[in-house]
Formats: sequence, structure tokens, C-alpha cells
Amino acid sequence: MALDAEQGKRMLQLLTSRYEDRHWRKKIEKTLSLPPTGVGDERQRALFIYLKQGLKAYKSRRADPDSWIVGGFATREVIERAKFNPGAVDPRVTTEDVAIFGMDPGVDVTADWWEEMLVAWFDDPAAESSSDGNPADDEESSDKKPAGA
Repeated sequence: MALDAEQGKRMLQLLTSRYEDRHWRKKIEKTLSLPPTGVGDERQRALFIYLKQGLKAYKSRRADPDSWIVGGFATREVIERAKFNPGAVDPRVTTEDVAIFGMDPGVDVTADWWEEMLVAWFDDPAAESSSDGNPADDEESSDKKPAGA
């Protein structure tokens, strides 16, 4: 299950408001390294991909892992560019969608909230429902040959 609209909004606010806080910088970088499929809302997913691409540090063609330029002028520029021209992010994105950029998500967004957000990002209810039926048991029984064979 991906983040719902409220969690996605808070996550985007966190990425765009607390990037100067050294306590949040590593968490923001970790969030940017996550796959965009964890964001449920299409517009929020487009905003997340925009931030992810805009804040990706220049890398050579070597097989280095991605790194991020979080903090400072570059981050402010990426945020202000989206606010100035939301259509550059995605044609479906409106001014109201990017209005949340730079707004602090509130005091209840703590490290514990961030951990819960990560769980929600990767939580897959389809996998849970299939594990209730014990498909592994079904696979084991199909591998066994009948007694008469």
C-alpha cells in the first residue's frame, strides 16, 4: 500500500521545508532514494519524481550509488522553480499542488512518524492477504508426487 494523500502531503512538506536541518538531512536523502511507487496520489508522485530528479547530484557514468544535493541554494532553486511554473513538473500539477512546498508539516512529524511513513511506503496488503492462504504450503504439496506414481 502506498502513502495516502495526507501522508504524501506531509512527506513532500518535510522534504521541502526541513532540508536545512542537519537532523533531517539524512532522512530526506533516504526518502529521495525510495521508489516513487510508494506515493499513492498521481500528482504527489509527479512532485516526488520532480524533487528526486532535481536534487540528484551530478554523477559520472561509473556505477556509484545515487547521491543527493539536499540543502543550500540548489534545493531552494528546485523548490522555487516548481512553485513558479508547476506545469514544468507535470502538466497535471497545479499551483495548489505545489503550494505545500516549503511549509513545515507540523510538530507531530517526528522521527517516529518518519519510521511509520517508511512502513506505509512499502506495506503491501496484497502480499499479506496471499500469505494468509499459505501459498508456500500449496507449492510444497504440488511438488510431492502422488503415492500411486
